[in-house]
Formats: sequence, C-alpha cells, structure tokens
Amino acid sequence: MNNAILILDFGSQYTQLIARRVRELKVFSIIEPCVLDLKKIKRYRPKGIILSGGPNSVYDKNAPGIDKKIFELGVPILGICYGKQLLTHSLGGKVKPSQEREYGKAVMFIDSHHDLFFTLPSKITSWMSHGDAVKTLPAGFAKLAHTDNTAYAAIGDTRKKIYGVQFHPEVVHTEYGSQIISNFLFRICGCNADWQLEDFIETKIKQIRKQVGPSGKVILGLSGGVDSSVAAVLINRAIGKRLTCIFVNNGLLRKGEAENVQKLFAQNFKINLRYVDASRSFLKLLEGVVDPEKKRKIIGHEFINVFNAEALEVEGVNFLAQGTLYPDVIESIPAFGGPTAKIKSHHNVGGLPEKMRLKLVEPFRELFKDEVREIGRKLGVPEQIITRQPFPGPGLAVRIVGEITGERIRLLQEADSKVEQIIRKHGLYEKIWQSFTVLLPLKTVGVMGDKRTYENVAALRCVNSTDGMTADWTRLPYEVLEEISNEIINKVKGINRVVFDISSKPPATIEWE
Repeated sequence: MNNAILILDFGSQYTQLIARRVRELKVFSIIEPCVLDLKKIKRYRPKGIILSGGPNSVYDKNAPGIDKKIFELGVPILGICYGKQLLTHSLGGKVKPSQEREYGKAVMFIDSHHDLFFTLPSKITSWMSHGDAVKTLPAGFAKLAHTDNTAYAAIGDTRKKIYGVQFHPEVVHTEYGSQIISNFLFRICGCNADWQLEDFIETKIKQIRKQVGPSGKVILGLSGGVDSSVAAVLINRAIGKRLTCIFVNNGLLRKGEAENVQKLFAQNFKINLRYVDASRSFLKLLEGVVDPEKKRKIIGHEFINVFNAEALEVEGVNFLAQGTLYPDVIESIPAFGGPTAKIKSHHNVGGLPEKMRLKLVEPFRELFKDEVREIGRKLGVPEQIITRQPFPGPGLAVRIVGEITGERIRLLQEADSKVEQIIRKHGLYEKIWQSFTVLLPLKTVGVMGDKRTYENVAALRCVNSTDGMTADWTRLPYEVLEEISNEIINKVKGINRVVFDISSKPPATIEWE
C-alpha cells in the first residue's frame, strides 16, 4: 500500500469503476467501507484517498459520515459527488437541495487548469447525477469548474490537497475523465505507475501457497469459463497436483458443454479433473421455483453440497477455490461491508452456507473480467478459453424466466445454440461481451403452415461492456437479427416468436434474473 489509493465506499454503484480506472493507470487501489476507522486508514499509509459517491444526502438523519480527522492526515483527498458534498459539509461549507436536479451529460467550464484539470480544454462534457449542490465553500477552498446549473462543479484547497468534484470522472461519459484521475494520482498524490498484473500473479501465487500450506489440498469448481479456468491454471502453478478440479454438470449448461469442457481440459492442461453429473438433484430442487433469488440460493447451496460430497473422494481436501470477481461481489453484498445497495445474489457469493467445511480460495475476488483475461494470456491459457463470453454461475436457470423444466431447458439450449452459431458465423462473437437467449414465461399465437400455433417466446440479449458493471445493447445488423429469428423459429420446435432486448445496464442488468 506504499504506492496505492484507498477508496472509501459510500454506497455508489460506480465505486468499483473508480478502482478500475485507478488500476488502468498502473496504480494499485483498494476499497474499504466508509465506516473504516482512522487507525486502519493510517495503517494503510495510502498515497491518496478517494471518497466515492452515494445515494444519500449529507443532511439526512442516517447519512454516512466521516471522521473529520481524516482531513488532517496530510494525505491528498478527492471527493466524488456525495464524497464532495460530505467533505464540504464536514469542513464547514453548506450543502443544500438543488432547485433543478442535474442528471446525465452537462457541459462543464473549467475555471482553473492547475493540478486537477492540468492540460484539459476550457470546456468539456461531464456526467452528473445529483439532487444536492454545494452552496457555500469551506474556508481555504476555491472554485475550479462550473456548469450552467452547478456553480461549484469542482472545488479544491490546493494547499491541503483536498479536492471535490460534483461529476463522475470514472464513467466513460465524462470527457477526459481518465486524465482527471491521472492528474490526481500523479500530479497531486505523487504516485508511481508501477502496478502490473505480472506482480499480481507472483504475489498471488505466494499468497495461495501460504494460505494452503505445504500439505493442503484444493478443489476448484471448473466451468470451462474464463474465471474458473484461469484460476485453475494459476492455482495449479502455485501448488501443482494438490489441486483437483471438479466439473459439475448441474443440468443447466449450454448444449454440448459438458462434453466440450472435458475434452478441452484433457487436451490442454495437466490438471486433475473430476466430472460429476448432478443434473437430477439440481432440477429436482428447482422444481416449481420461479423467484430468481430462490433459484440462485438453491443452486448455490446444492453446488456446495455436491462439492462437499465429492471432496470426501479426494483425501485431505480442505480448500474450495472459486473464480469470484469484483462485479460478483459488488452485486451480491455491500462492497467490503459498505452500504452499497444489493442488486442480486451470485451463486458463488451470496449462496454460500454459513457453515462450510471447506475454506475459500478466491484469487480474483478483487479483479475485473478483462484483468483476468490478461492474466490468463500471461499464464498461457488458450485463446479459445480467454475469449469465451461470460456465462452465469447458475447457468440457464437465470435465463429461463419462471419455472424450470426439462423441456424448457431443452428449448433454451437449442435456441441459444443457434444464436452462438450465427454470431460466430458473422465474426461477431469476440466483438460482443455477451450474446445469448432468454426463454420468457409466456406463449403467443402464431401461424405456421397455415395452422394456428401457441408457443413460447425467446428474447435475444446482446450487450457490449468492458467489465460487466455497465453495458449497452449491441446494434446488430438487421440481416443478422433476421437470420437469428428465422433460424430459431424454423428449427426450434416450441418457439414461434423472437424479440430483441434493447435495454442498457443500468437501469437493467445484463442477465434477466
């Protein structure tokens, strides 16, 4: 942490993006809840501190606060949105509700090009999301930027190196957002751009060896996807044959996936691999369940139950490895104990039983998907795995809206297979973050062969993203959409209508459940 940035989470859904932007600039970052006490903050010895945004107003009764002594540490501080309002409020300034709420893109005029806005043009587009505004500055602060609706879009006390911005420099919608963060890191905090994934690999290998010990054994839930596959290779490099990978067929995999995963790993890796067909037990437990959270919990618990049973067959196993990522954590539980709103449970985060016989090894818990892909390439993982699109841990269960049955699984597998074939045929597979099919819980009237049909509806979901935290729907060519629709309706008996999901995240999520 001698050359790192500490990010205090006040509940923003963008907190992880702040960490990502800092890492992209080759500076290590770590997130802690806003309730982190001053002693622990001092123990980190950060080069700088960033206060995230959040959903509260500083004058709310239960609004999260901060120890004012943090401003006396002599460490540069950047407050973003709520973080800016909080530091203003804490240091004697005034924050009040805005007469006109500012949300989305806003033209921002820079009043001072020193430090935070060094080398930037005088007018840029910024991304706003706030209903409150700073009305009076604390002593020692000056205006650095403004918009037509916000007099103090950015403020700073250059002597104490404390800054606040009302906009979000971490989102791609803000022009020069990365440069603003870079100015804070290097011009203001004096950081060095020396954090590399090669260093992460070597550090994580040492950590795994220390955690597992000289004789500990690990089992890993292998799905064949990027996260679990790269985790398997990394852990295998750390402890060798003391790792056993277990591939569980939960009956909710894509068409032919069970066979493909076994073949791929047999051909490319010298890793112990055990195959378990537990599809019957999963489907029996899911019978009649329609609530998405219950589906995820059931799958998570059964996943661990299967592992515990299989672990008895591997002598001396005491660790369970998972490819848990940052977005999994932030969407399942508050980030590191912070107040971030829960979106949904992930099978390998929210679904874990409180009492589990196996201890967890999660080497990628603080990484984003693209960082894991880069690590995989450095470890020599084949591109066939590296470029594979993300697939949810609960599998097709969260792509079947409503009740799960064997027939509905078959329909979705067939439809999804057609989508992948066509996307690959047009050279789009590696250009799209995720492209898949969702089976909806309704039927519609159709006409096929001069006869009336009453069959299922399939939704096509294609999105582009860099880390899964935000996503925009993919503008597929009309001819591709037409081919997908025709192929599914003509070749998958039981589906007579295809619709295209054009929702972005936020406000929607990538998966439907």
